[in-house]
Amino acid sequence: MNEPHDRPGADRNLVLATIAFGVCFAAWGMLAPLAPDLQDDLGLSDTETSVMIAVPVILGSLLRVPIGWATDRWGGRLLFGMMLIYSAGAAVLIGFAESYEALLGAGFLLGTTGASFAVGVPFVAEWFEESRQGFAVGVYGVGNVGTAVAAFSVPAIVGFGSQQLAGIIFGVVIGAFALVWFAKARNAPVSRHQRPDYLAVLKSGWALYRLSIFYFVTFGGFVAMAIFLPKLLTDWFDFSLQDAGLRAAGFTLAATAARPLGGWLSDRVGGRLILIVAFAGVACDAVGLTWQAADPQIVPVTFFALTLAGFLGLGNGAVFKLVPQEYPASKGAVTGIVGAAGGLGGFFPPLLMGVVKDATGEFVLGFALLVVFAVICIALALSLPRRPGPEPIEEGLTPA
Repeated sequence: MNEPHDRPGADRNLVLATIAFGVCFAAWGMLAPLAPDLQDDLGLSDTETSVMIAVPVILGSLLRVPIGWATDRWGGRLLFGMMLIYSAGAAVLIGFAESYEALLGAGFLLGTTGASFAVGVPFVAEWFEESRQGFAVGVYGVGNVGTAVAAFSVPAIVGFGSQQLAGIIFGVVIGAFALVWFAKARNAPVSRHQRPDYLAVLKSGWALYRLSIFYFVTFGGFVAMAIFLPKLLTDWFDFSLQDAGLRAAGFTLAATAARPLGGWLSDRVGGRLILIVAFAGVACDAVGLTWQAADPQIVPVTFFALTLAGFLGLGNGAVFKLVPQEYPASKGAVTGIVGAAGGLGGFFPPLLMGVVKDATGEFVLGFALLVVFAVICIALALSLPRRPGPEPIEEGLTPA
């Protein structure tokens, strides 16, 4: 299965990292499927519910920066193991949070699990040769499926038992995998882990900020839709919590399946072309959802949502083909910065959607803004250099 220049053990560690990312993201996605019922039980407004849904995203976004730096410094095995143990505890807290204030606090703590992404990208990239890093990091991104697991399993467990049972089950499963991780996972054999110079990374300028904007829209759009879709579907079509969760899981699965495809295609034709195609598709689907928001119908909404998921997944894969190629000496640091931008992209849209719904009674303006962002990103993608495989721009960024 390995290409000649992949390090021995690369595939095993890729599988372990993907599962670790998946279970951390399952914990990260626990609160959103509960939101429609919690809104009814606690008498929350749309804005209050949107804040509750978005809170886990903000901490996971901001912590990607220091956690990416720590991964460059100490390696992914230790950082991911610690993240798994923490995630198990955070999942249990969600199970036992009952008041709105407790849910906000537990959701804030739960947000740390979303920073797990910044651990896995440098961990995986070190195991693979450059020509396969796009595919490998794309496969790692399949861990996004954890939010789909949460979307359909949390309502099912709550329906069968209780919210507390869901927290306990998630905590036990994640804790058990933490033991597997420490037993089987290994850092890639490198001479030493590097001490990244964040100031030098930030001074690399527009190339870094452009990648951040791309991920703000692609991953931010994915997270925003994945966590807000259960509420959107219950509002539009009066679905049960379980039905809305299953349909939201379909969105996540579509985006997850497209992510390694985006990385694989970027290995062959370069990230520039894939990003242009992805953002063009996002813009078209956002136009469709803007049209549907005023008078939603299930068939067109399903079509636009699933194809939007696919284009966002392609864009995710393309962005993280470029990161380890353009910043080979600071993969964790750059992943943290770019990943934080993506996380913030998932934080603001749910808040905006709640405010828009309370103010106008519809979600039209929220989707219209996605059209604007997608068009801006098409222009930025067109400004990327025309090259099938980007050369590192980081030659001056050496370890401190």
